[in-house]
Amino acid sequence: MKVSIIAIETLCGRITPAGFGSKRDRVFLETARENTDASLIGAGSLREGDPEFRIRDGSIPPKRLRAIITNSGDLPEDRSIFKKGPSPIIFCPETVFTRLEERFSKKAHVVALSKTIDGMLDLKEAFSFLERHGAGSLLIEGGGMLNYYALKQGVVHELLITLSPKLIGSVREKCMVYGEGPLGSPFMDSELKSFKVLLETGEIFLKYRIKQV
Repeated sequence: MKVSIIAIETLCGRITPAGFGSKRDRVFLETARENTDASLIGAGSLREGDPEFRIRDGSIPPKRLRAIITNSGDLPEDRSIFKKGPSPIIFCPETVFTRLEERFSKKAHVVALSKTIDGMLDLKEAFSFLERHGAGSLLIEGGGMLNYYALKQGVVHELLITLSPKLIGSVREKCMVYGEGPLGSPFMDSELKSFKVLLETGEIFLKYRIKQV
């Protein structure tokens, strides 16, 4: 499965608060969805927003998979993803599986994952599940901790980054990738594959290949 991380970040490297991208960035995201078979977000991104994973024509593709991953099981039940479109998939540890199955049995398909030796939820298991259900490509749409886990576990092939001409400067806002410890020794290398400068919005659209995958 080909796995891509997509994100928009400020010049100071922050991805929150959400909603600071232009309409062109929205098209960039929706086009990426059209070109992939599934989307995955972390529970924090769901708590902070209300994503439906629509594409450019405003629709929610009935055969495109939508998935959420949570370690704590803290998921809001009132989000649109549980009311509109095909039922989403919830990935979680075995410790909260029963609780989530009881809460979301009529709203989502709950799947228990084992953990890696580092204590992370095993994303390879999640991706294998998605592959068995027809996904040949996956778009990870945040947040920063999920991005970190995916990169740390070596399952990401490319980064699709929009660099926004904005500065926030607050340490309370989250960055695109954050977790315990460095991703490499100390860096993880990537290769710039393409870029597009949009002068009217000041945004730069970047595509990087992760070298270790």
